[in-house]
Amino acid sequence: MASVHESLYFNPMMTNGVVQANIFGIKDWVTPYKIAVLALLYEMATTKPMALLDRRRLNKLILPLQQGSDLTFEQFLKTVEECCPLMVEAVKRRLFLMADRELQDMEHFFAILPSAFSDSEAFKTSVVGLFMRQMLLAYNKLSFSQVYKLYRSLQQYSQRGGRALSQDQRQRDHSAVTTEDMELTSNEDTSADPMEKDELDTGPLHQSDLRSDETRGPLSQKQAEYFLARQAYLLKNDENKAMKPAKLQDELNNILKFNPDFAEAHYLSYLNSMRVQDIYISTHSLLHYFDRLILSGGEGKSSGDEGYGRSLRYAVLNLATLHCRFGHYQQADLALQEAIRIAQEANDHVCLQHCLSWLYTLEQMKGSDSVVLTEDSVKMAAHFCLPYLASLGIQSLVQQGALHGMSANKLLDALRGTDIMHWKQSLSELIDISLAQTASIWRMYGKSTMARQQAQLLLNMNSLEPVNFGVQQNNTEPFAIALCHLAELHAEQGLYGAVSDIIKHLKQQFPPHTQHAKLWMLSDLKIQFEKAMNDGRYHLAEPYVTAISALNTTEGLYRKAQLLKALNQTSEASKILQRVQNLSEKSKNTEMIIRVMLATAELHWDSSGFATALPLLLQALALARQHNLQSLESETILHLAFTQLMLGIPEQALALVQDVLECVLAHGSVLDKARALLLTARCQATLAVSAPEEQRMHAVELAVQTLGESAVYFSHLNCKLRLREVYYLQARLHHSLGNIQERNKSALLFRLLNQELPPATNMAVPQL
Repeated sequence: MASVHESLYFNPMMTNGVVQANIFGIKDWVTPYKIAVLALLYEMATTKPMALLDRRRLNKLILPLQQGSDLTFEQFLKTVEECCPLMVEAVKRRLFLMADRELQDMEHFFAILPSAFSDSEAFKTSVVGLFMRQMLLAYNKLSFSQVYKLYRSLQQYSQRGGRALSQDQRQRDHSAVTTEDMELTSNEDTSADPMEKDELDTGPLHQSDLRSDETRGPLSQKQAEYFLARQAYLLKNDENKAMKPAKLQDELNNILKFNPDFAEAHYLSYLNSMRVQDIYISTHSLLHYFDRLILSGGEGKSSGDEGYGRSLRYAVLNLATLHCRFGHYQQADLALQEAIRIAQEANDHVCLQHCLSWLYTLEQMKGSDSVVLTEDSVKMAAHFCLPYLASLGIQSLVQQGALHGMSANKLLDALRGTDIMHWKQSLSELIDISLAQTASIWRMYGKSTMARQQAQLLLNMNSLEPVNFGVQQNNTEPFAIALCHLAELHAEQGLYGAVSDIIKHLKQQFPPHTQHAKLWMLSDLKIQFEKAMNDGRYHLAEPYVTAISALNTTEGLYRKAQLLKALNQTSEASKILQRVQNLSEKSKNTEMIIRVMLATAELHWDSSGFATALPLLLQALALARQHNLQSLESETILHLAFTQLMLGIPEQALALVQDVLECVLAHGSVLDKARALLLTARCQATLAVSAPEEQRMHAVELAVQTLGESAVYFSHLNCKLRLREVYYLQARLHHSLGNIQERNKSALLFRLLNQELPPATNMAVPQL
């Protein structure tokens, strides 16, 4: 064995002698865990009679064992036992044979190791063969003192895992190690005590907590690269399966402790900090990523297509995106200009296109018109054959077109054209985004059935992405959006059991610490708020207002105005609605502007009279038609019809309701259907008073039938305040028809609800 400098070898199982230097000067080193892996390979090669299924499982296990972090002995044995129980005994026997005897037994194992694979072609060409040759080379380079330290570490390693053995065996192992400790005190450090029983960790493979504090040391270069690549992939495709932010940051800190110049670890730290919206650590890590690239030899390479210059350009671009996400628009603009300058110097058209894409995104965040910039980006991306960026630009144009009221057929034609390109190029991520965007467009336009179909299509679509690390491509933002759409659509139909299942699934797939968790949190809070309002339990709705405001200020203020209006606090509600309108006009949120107009009109009904609400309603109707918002258009027409009914024009009111009734019954929520039918029944009952005698009875019967259909929908939502009104009207109409039994039944139901509802709502003015 050649004598080498001590710094070339570091044993992670030791507790002292840490080399505070760039440990990645060597590719790999021998550790007790890797000796265990070598023992497994040796037993697999020498054990001929083995079940085919067991051998297949072990073959699949070998690569993760080689590339992953070092496991404790018990975790290693448990992992192997899950694949082949018989192999565990052979591996334990081989390791205890080395650990319980003398140093020459470990020497003998490394001497006979190549003979088991001498006739195998895999030893020369496979990943397993490369791993074994690297271990043999690293072992042969060790000095005698280093080999002895490795042997002592192997004894401690097997001793920690020996708890599964009998008590006599554990005592024998402990006495053997103690004896050698007494004999070689001057040469061996004894500060590494065995782990206590309560420190055992039997968690899943390759988690950060697999390595105890005693065994915590640096990863080899390959282990670190594998760890970073795996976590980065999981953060992109399935964040729920990645490490928790705190644990991942702890692992990264451990890597950087032994190699502060590892730039990729700083970049993964930046991505991890973005998950929890930690601007300090994310900025700190990204700037360190800059510095480490330069320190590792990237000076003067700001131009050129290869090397560190390209990484620096994209690092500046990532700095701009970081400021964009945190709302630092001025800093983001400066970073973008710097990235554009460096990319222009290097003649890097791809980086320039990415900069242009973020430039129009930044303009959108500022609230400026970015259509021209987006169109230029699409043209240039198509010119340089960059389908990904071109498709993103088209999808951005579609989104802006939807917000500006472009017709649905033009938008969907544009998306269909991009979908063809996505399938040709196998751009799975963009296919998901396109389906989620289509579902959102259909829902915005009031076509709930089509929105539900697109969401289901996305959830049932097989991914084109290669499935690595067990990721099924179901934890990205488009899937979260689709599930939130389904939850809200089911809530609109009163299917709260299905809503509970969807929200439960969302909580499992997108835990609160993940970056897309805010989507389902906001949807869940809005659903719970609407349910409490429909039930008339306003005291339960108030906490939801505070929670919604924390996630979305505009939505929170709008819900607060709704709650104050229900509590008859009209002046406070009017002030808040004015604030919401100002915020919505600033952000160009047309849907919210229309909803504010409708809520303000309802306040006019309660205060200044129905005639004063007409100008607002007509303005809201014009805005809804201009932006092709069919659902809001139908709702506005119902408000107009109710206003006309209250102003004594029932014929015109009934005509308006009948114009939109088909659309409401086809695509509207259960509450919208019930309100539309109740308004229809009111109009029919009012017209029946002035109808001829021979038609009056038929008109009243038709109104009673319509009220019955409305009561079914209100009962589905448990909307007691509206049900009380329905029962009151039914009792009056049955009385006019002479149906005494039905009248008494409706009157009894009305009385029960009137006693149950709070006193403040007993004298409420009839509402739509």
